[in-house]
Amino acid sequence: MPTKEDMRWFKQTFGEKIEPALQGTPFTLDLLTALACQETGEIWPILRKKNLTTDRILELCVGDSIDARSVFPRSRAELESQPNGAQMFEIARKALVDMAEFIPSYQGVAKMKNKFCHGFGIFQLDIQFFKNEPDYFLQRHYTNFDNCLQKAIKELQTARAGIGFGNKTKLTDLEMALVAVGYNMGTAKFKHSKGLKQGHHDGHKFYGELIFDFIRMAQTVQVNGGAPAVATPAPGTAAVPPATPVNATGKLFEVDVRENPLRLRSEARIDQDNANVIARLPDGHIVQAVTDKKINGFLEVETSLLGAHFHGFASADFLKPAAAVTEVPVSQPATLPPTSGIVAVNMPRKDNSVTKRTAIAGAFSLNEPNAPARTGTTPEELRSQIAAIVDYLAVDKPAHARYQPQPKATFCNVYAHDFCQLAGVYFPRVWWSAAAIEKLAQGKTVDPVLEATIDEQRANMLFRWLRDFGMRFGWRQTGDLTKLQQEVNQGAIGLIIARQKNEHRSGHVAVVVPETGDLSAKRNAAGEVIAPLQSQAGRHNFRYGNGGMNWWKSNDYAESAFWIHS
Repeated sequence: MPTKEDMRWFKQTFGEKIEPALQGTPFTLDLLTALACQETGEIWPILRKKNLTTDRILELCVGDSIDARSVFPRSRAELESQPNGAQMFEIARKALVDMAEFIPSYQGVAKMKNKFCHGFGIFQLDIQFFKNEPDYFLQRHYTNFDNCLQKAIKELQTARAGIGFGNKTKLTDLEMALVAVGYNMGTAKFKHSKGLKQGHHDGHKFYGELIFDFIRMAQTVQVNGGAPAVATPAPGTAAVPPATPVNATGKLFEVDVRENPLRLRSEARIDQDNANVIARLPDGHIVQAVTDKKINGFLEVETSLLGAHFHGFASADFLKPAAAVTEVPVSQPATLPPTSGIVAVNMPRKDNSVTKRTAIAGAFSLNEPNAPARTGTTPEELRSQIAAIVDYLAVDKPAHARYQPQPKATFCNVYAHDFCQLAGVYFPRVWWSAAAIEKLAQGKTVDPVLEATIDEQRANMLFRWLRDFGMRFGWRQTGDLTKLQQEVNQGAIGLIIARQKNEHRSGHVAVVVPETGDLSAKRNAAGEVIAPLQSQAGRHNFRYGNGGMNWWKSNDYAESAFWIHS
């Protein structure tokens, strides 16, 4: 698998050619880097260490000798049946032999006299196009980077239009990955509802899943002294992009409500059940107009709330012009938790005491030996370790009494805390009292004492904790379920949490977990996630499931939010 150093070499070697060629397109150097990694990443990362010239490396960027294919040519005989087919076979055969001299994984197949390469160029144009573009192959245009680049951009543009993104001038990371899927498989069979789980399957992952991993990795690699688009994550954390900035260019307004928060809605109308409420904006919050035109008394706006980007409609009656403000502030989570002042706290324990999954839940955190942890440095490692945490906690196992529902109590909060703790993320089981926080903020030392300076945290309390303290401990909101699942699939930690209207009743928190080969989020026809893959304790405990549709929008809940931690 290509490394960050391989990507750095690629960007340093070809970046000056790629970036001018991408002008006027929505594509990025990171996408082209990811494409090269996905298509010929088993070739050029080895060749670049062989003291070969760049031209020679490009000549040897060929591959794919698998005969089991449904498109032309399915055999040597079918290739040679075409005009100039025999010449094409000799070129494709020699390309395989020459490349295999340096690439051990191809040496065995290169000894088979009827085997030949099907993919040509660093971005891999398939030999099926030989029928329509014979000169590209016969004259070996694929050995020239400029030719490969022009061909790749053309095919990406075709794929972009074919999957319905033709009118988009800017693409998200997910949308670029989907374009790459269309590049790989063609657009005839492409379905947005399948998300990244389509394209070639290597026996483990789909093309879409692999290319997204490469895009995100490429975003952490910068050259020429610049800052990367995404910060390089520490071991045990995921590469999560910074909070999305506001792109609107209209007038700036301040929320003017005095009492209840202003409801931001997905439509310019009031829904009696508030099903179209996407955010609750506090008094004084800044929003920016998308257009000055009012619709049914609503103004279309964009804003950022606790790191979450929102685009919706707010009642113009509760907006006033913002004075002395030039932009919507975008909060970014802290990269490291605080080490002084208001710091993390856990229930203090006696020496040598052990809190087990088999014991009834209390204020203590788990500390059983040999528990799994999230320590990986790649998305694949992080996903595997999260799956190990889910299986270790085994929330549905009757013997794990810590999570089993009781007649008057459920333990979603305990499960979420345990999950986060093993994943290396602070999500409190106990938290400081108001009086203790006041002293800590003054720099005073406070000893944690249950029901004196610290209290157990229920789901309603945790909802407020995330709002008030989450960002200083690395959490940030997202307003988009697709983004939530997307970042969790990269190995990040995700939560869905809802606060009860009745403070005497429990709210709910569910962990969002990475999709697997068999287990997926639910998506609509447009490919948007409508029910993430979740793991929870509660009235119904499950390791993996989609939960009730929009459970967080139940009339029992006053508000809800989606949170991400790297």
